[in-house]
Amino acid sequence: MIKFAIIGTNWITEEFIKAAKEVPVFSLKAVYSRTEDKGKEFAAKVGAEQTFTNLEEMAKSDEIDAVYIASPNSFHAEQAILLMNHGKHVICEKPMASNTKEVQAMIEAAQQNNVVLMEAMKTTLLPNFQAIRKHIHKIGKVRRYFASYCQYSSRYDAYKQGTVLNAFNPAFSNGSLMDLGVYCMYPMVVLFGKPLHVKANSVKLETGVDGEGSIILGLWRNGCGGSVLQNHEFLHPF
Repeated sequence: MIKFAIIGTNWITEEFIKAAKEVPVFSLKAVYSRTEDKGKEFAAKVGAEQTFTNLEEMAKSDEIDAVYIASPNSFHAEQAILLMNHGKHVICEKPMASNTKEVQAMIEAAQQNNVVLMEAMKTTLLPNFQAIRKHIHKIGKVRRYFASYCQYSSRYDAYKQGTVLNAFNPAFSNGSLMDLGVYCMYPMVVLFGKPLHVKANSVKLETGVDGEGSIILGLWRNGCGGSVLQNHEFLHPF
């Protein structure tokens, strides 16, 4: 059995646990929450055996092998590194961290402690995507990639009423690119590689997060004199 702990008590955490329980070797041992009452309430709801309000104590527990992190984006790196330094494997919600510096530090911690670090991003691992990747060469050279993810945020009505929830708070490394744009970016990188040129624009909300935006990415390939233009749009419509 793989003994898991959970950081985060939101709906995505419930969805993860629901799916994970379909795997015979998954065992839910603990829940971490900043408040004991909320932690115990969630633990009882999902069937966890223990509740922690101190992350370091949880990291030291011999009853835990791996941790699923679903806290706000800005906490991912610090929490993951602490856990990995105590020998825990980590599955981290997307986006993995706030920036490349944090991601690199997380990768180094995983390597130094010989533990698994995974981002909970399944898109490019699904059978239908793998089929596209396997057969895309059959259509010839791809000259343009366009992806769009548009969604009215479920938290935007509260924002318009003056309540700034995590999704619209830059302190938590949020915004439309982090929330939705990643779903456009990941398939592009897997199919065509790292872009060489980036042009981007966005509309910033009063809090400082990007409410919507678009990116044009360019890639010069194989010295053939051609280029691949990759476009992305991601929106939290107003």
